[in-house]
Amino acid sequence: MKIIVNGDELVLAEAINVDQLLASQQVEMANYVTVQINDEWIDRENFAATLLKDGDQVEFLYFMGGGRA
Repeated sequence: MKIIVNGDELVLAEAINVDQLLASQQVEMANYVTVQINDEWIDRENFAATLLKDGDQVEFLYFMGGGRA
């Protein structure tokens, strides 16, 4: 099956969940990543239960604080 991750095509041998995708992509600081699939936000508590499907478009988004003190 094929999915798109942050704009790049990824071919998977079998369906995986969001947690497994984060691990397979060696995402650093996975606790700080927000995941969007097909323009829908996925709650962190649903990562293990959310299976990816052929053609899904996945975005990993990092929200960083900053600014002036």
